[in-house]
Amino acid sequence: MSITIIPFDEGEAHLDWLALCDAFEAGHKLPRAEIADTFLYRDPDTMLNRAAWIDGLGMAVKTATIFPGNPGRGAPMVNGAVNLYDDVGGTLSALVDFHLVTKWKTAGDSLYAARKLARPDSRNILIVGAGTVGRSLVEAYSAAFPDARFTVWNRTRANAEAMTADCPGLQVADDLEAAVRAADIVTCATMSTDPILKGDWLQPGQHIDLIGAYRPDMREADDTAISRARVFVDSFDTTVGHIGEIKIPLETGIITRDALIADYYQPAAFQRRSEDEITLFKNGGGAHLDLMTSRYILDAWQGSQ
Repeated sequence: MSITIIPFDEGEAHLDWLALCDAFEAGHKLPRAEIADTFLYRDPDTMLNRAAWIDGLGMAVKTATIFPGNPGRGAPMVNGAVNLYDDVGGTLSALVDFHLVTKWKTAGDSLYAARKLARPDSRNILIVGAGTVGRSLVEAYSAAFPDARFTVWNRTRANAEAMTADCPGLQVADDLEAAVRAADIVTCATMSTDPILKGDWLQPGQHIDLIGAYRPDMREADDTAISRARVFVDSFDTTVGHIGEIKIPLETGIITRDALIADYYQPAAFQRRSEDEITLFKNGGGAHLDLMTSRYILDAWQGSQ
């Protein structure tokens, strides 16, 4: 039995952001995913396994190894792969590059939500954070908002300036508050544990996309932002009780569970109601989205052969 191996560059050449959103749409019409995460540690190194099984789509195990000492040896800190298994017989269908799946899953998750929650006429998009994810967000959002103007803010301005070299037309913002107030869409991809996005800055009609927080102690938006907005998540299973963005306001009583309007498995409720409301989306990721993304990548790869 031959196993398909999909490397980053060759695999990405066949992908389309809007087609990935269609794959997410189809995947969420299937039964809710069963997911499980496991961590193994050897200080300071970590191996993370994220597994998902969706009846009708198959199974995936995404393995990431995080070795902080690797950059000093001239090697990437994060490595890994996604094992994609067939739904019918459980056989290994493909090995997909870890970074390819992560890039497209993460930015695609935010794009899928924005197409439902942001105003279609959104033109000013602010990216907070000038890392790898920020660059992916320019690509993804450009697919659905082709006339948008992009601005980036980063704590270290030099990193924001470096990002403009990779993203033609991107402008650098010096004043975060002013940039937030002027934006139609604000997408945050930072490693912040203390909120940097203030709810007092938010304007009617904005869409807020929060990506960076992934631990219980991390959050990018303050209590005011959470309480002013209609809040959506990609999956209740991977955000509630797991990520500080949602966990902390719930525990402190800033919001109640009813304040979380919907996740992707509730499509009728997952939408903007008016031009003036502020929508806020927490991108939690999750192995089920890795599975949907990997299956889309494999289908696109096979369709090109």
